[in-house]
Amino acid sequence: MLRALFSGVSGLRSHQTMIDVVGNNIANVNTPGFKGSQAQFQDTLSQILRGGGAGTPEIGGTNPAQVGLGVQVAGISTNFAQGSAKATGRPTDLMISGDGVFTVRSGEQTLYTRAGAFEFDPLGRLVSPSGDLVQGWIGTNGVINPGGPMQDITLPLKAISPARATTAATFGGNLPDDAAVGDTLIRDLDVFDAAGNKTTLSITFTRNATGWDVSEGGTSAGTLTYASGALTSAGNLTIGGLPIDFTTTTGFAKLTTVGVTGQDGRAVGSLDSYAISPDGTIVGTFSNGANEPLARIAMATFINPGGLMKAGGSTYEATANSGAVQYGTAGSAGYGKLASGYLEMSNVDLSQEFADLIVAQRGFQANARIITTGDQILEEVTNLKR
Repeated sequence: MLRALFSGVSGLRSHQTMIDVVGNNIANVNTPGFKGSQAQFQDTLSQILRGGGAGTPEIGGTNPAQVGLGVQVAGISTNFAQGSAKATGRPTDLMISGDGVFTVRSGEQTLYTRAGAFEFDPLGRLVSPSGDLVQGWIGTNGVINPGGPMQDITLPLKAISPARATTAATFGGNLPDDAAVGDTLIRDLDVFDAAGNKTTLSITFTRNATGWDVSEGGTSAGTLTYASGALTSAGNLTIGGLPIDFTTTTGFAKLTTVGVTGQDGRAVGSLDSYAISPDGTIVGTFSNGANEPLARIAMATFINPGGLMKAGGSTYEATANSGAVQYGTAGSAGYGKLASGYLEMSNVDLSQEFADLIVAQRGFQANARIITTGDQILEEVTNLKR
């Protein structure tokens, strides 16, 4: 039998595989996070007709004479280049800008994905469309430890921000220097105890000959004096047992803007909303105005991401050739940043895929011609005897 027949068959099989790969790429042109693949060929064993010979002073050397036995698929590589961004407006849609993959749990199996079309299920867990649980670190009292064991990312729907007792307050703005002696200004300061109960301190500023007397409930706390608008007296006073900072106040004429600029206490608050920051932190906004980190989404990287094996559902699993997984947070060295409200689309280039499809089709046709030609030769041989 002719060697060309078997070479042609191997060419048909290899180019059929190439067509299958290209077809899969085209089918997933709109799949979020999909990474295109490319078939790579290599020749098979070659039959030696004559070995190479070394030259001598009398006779020159000869090159080996070999006949190839066809082609085979050397591998199918995955292209992990960045895909284009698509704005969705959904806060749980996440796009990785740069390297890295999300870590998800499917039963007892750990998988990885670039597809960030996530959402919260009825139990408050962040899941993929196929129900895989996104992994990360859960915050405790507003503190997240990225070095700790990973858990299912869960939004605590009934989370509260605990009350905090007021321990200090600040005032700012201007006390008018041109006010008449005896003029008063009253400013209310809300303070909280450890249980979140609110009380109001009515702080009175009374103009005197040298500055402003500060009192609360008839109890004097001290005097604020100014020169050329700048505070010249002590700026820290204790009112109702609470230290208050007045150092940023000024004393210019014709302007009355003095008021409370801050205090560190608060009432208890319930979770109102959340947002996901570029480092993967889920920050909760509470009804008392507090913003606290609730959890952080973990990122994973591999030395050889091309060694990951596709596991279906736009996920990958680690292999011996992908290298050991390394976990970290988005935005740190070696890990990409996250963009909330965006999805990374497929990185398939349709123009390149259609060009590859034409190449694969012509390669298939050419190898079919080899088989046809071999068949015609065999027909001629069988016709030698009639």
